[in-house]
Amino acid sequence: GMMLLLLIVAGLGVVTLLVILFAPHIRKYAAGGVCRSTVSLDGKTVLITGANTGIGKETAMELAVRGARVIMACRDVDKGEEAAASIRAAHPETQVEVRELDLADTCSIRAFAQKFLGEVNHLHILIHNAGVMMCPYTKTIDGFEMHIGVNHLGHFLLTSLLIGLLKRSAPARIVVVSSLAHNFGWIRFHDLHSQGSYNSGLAYCQSKLANVLFTRELARRLKGTDVTVNSVHPGTVNSDLTRHSTLMTIFFTVFATFLKTPREGAQTSLYCAVADELHSVSGKHFSDCAPAFVAPQGRSEETARRLWDVSCELLGIEWD
Repeated sequence: GMMLLLLIVAGLGVVTLLVILFAPHIRKYAAGGVCRSTVSLDGKTVLITGANTGIGKETAMELAVRGARVIMACRDVDKGEEAAASIRAAHPETQVEVRELDLADTCSIRAFAQKFLGEVNHLHILIHNAGVMMCPYTKTIDGFEMHIGVNHLGHFLLTSLLIGLLKRSAPARIVVVSSLAHNFGWIRFHDLHSQGSYNSGLAYCQSKLANVLFTRELARRLKGTDVTVNSVHPGTVNSDLTRHSTLMTIFFTVFATFLKTPREGAQTSLYCAVADELHSVSGKHFSDCAPAFVAPQGRSEETARRLWDVSCELLGIEWD
């Protein structure tokens, strides 16, 4: 027993040493793709959800620095204002605004959209960045399981309310932050809200697969409108999304060198939002600023259409 323990400790020691030695190379690999586009966004309006921390905040900053008017839609307005203030402090010439939006409440989404449409004349880039990950079982105000409710249904409703403005502002782009986790997801139509059984990891994966399917079906419906939509996997980013899981937090701490910083994590969202070469690319999935693999269950047109119909039904909307 003692011998085995020593072997394990020695093995871990060697692995740790190797990680330290190769850290610079690992970092370079882990950093992934970089958005090389230098496009200016003067006169453009951007809306980004969940922009008060991590990838969202970095994305907001990068787009604002390019000259866009960036509206950060956040559930926690105080945190949002703090983030906006820190962006302005670093880049005084930027235009960043904060608005309240709680994606776990359809009334909040409708109120936000109504106010937004009354005050904003154009919308060129919409980034669905907000998300919850592996939270304990909770329901949104409307009774949806939190992951599918926020990550998919909330953004679905928001897009349906703003799609007219996007079409009028065309060329326009929608970017949906999904995840590699979609590979491990299945749409459980018989129990979409995990009432039969709940596993936070699986609920998260289901919602990220829903993002990919939504992107594909929306792209199909937007053909010929000059509004494109693509989904992205930002990479495994060291952000506070893991706050609900002690194990994930430990894992992220140990493997920090392998993880992306929020700035690196924002690169693919930026790439899909601005890169000239993507002007007519729609319905695709990207990672590290390049086309990425989509799981077979994320390519099914039938599942995508069925999810669309179910989503409309759950939200009580008609969206043709």
